[in-house]
Amino acid sequence: MKGKMLFAAILATSFTISAAEHAHWGYEGQEDPAHWGKLSPDFSLCETGKNQSPINIHGALKTTHHGKLELAFKLGRQQIVNNGHTIQINVSEGNTLELDDDNFVLQQFHFHSPSENEIDGKQFPLEAHFVFKDKDGALAVVALMFEEGKANTQLAQAWQQMPTAVDQTAVLNKPVDIKALLPKEFHFYRFSGSLTTPPCSEGVSWIVIDKPVSASAEQISQFRSVIHHVNNRPVQPLNGRIIID
Repeated sequence: MKGKMLFAAILATSFTISAAEHAHWGYEGQEDPAHWGKLSPDFSLCETGKNQSPINIHGALKTTHHGKLELAFKLGRQQIVNNGHTIQINVSEGNTLELDDDNFVLQQFHFHSPSENEIDGKQFPLEAHFVFKDKDGALAVVALMFEEGKANTQLAQAWQQMPTAVDQTAVLNKPVDIKALLPKEFHFYRFSGSLTTPPCSEGVSWIVIDKPVSASAEQISQFRSVIHHVNNRPVQPLNGRIIID
């Protein structure tokens, strides 16, 4: 009997994983963000979750106990990927974030245009998400906004090899120097949120840098022309969450 139950559990787990893998989602038509919650049972939080991202950052609580944000970056092998939803850059080890005495390791960073998060109702033309994970699988995302201005030298390095076809990849000849990409000095906002793509899992620690960096109109246009559509999820209700400044 126990063997049958175990088999059933394995079968159910396999089905759930398979369903999630084969549930198509996107940013247009019947697969757009408004429909994500109904595309698969695994995506239900996209509709029912109460701590969803992105958000409009306003009314932040100023505090002297902000918590330290320690970032360390190491240049290494990077792979740029067009996955059909975004342009993603996978990184090698050595890039870390220390937050609340917990150590997170950078997995990848990717881009959204226009921005997903807003600051005081302002939407930016481009936003980067740096996705970190700790040893227990908990996620933290650092968000960086771009405003239109002079060309960004770090983006230029990656954009030269940006894959134009879905599922196309390339190893960057010159890796993006993430430390040089970020502002030299900045403050940040913190809040608890979710993934901004299905399955919209909650419990993600969000850190949004308050100071944007620049990207040229051509760089923003190049990203949009490769993705072929906007790839931002609309802002979600706060539902009483506190934003720390």
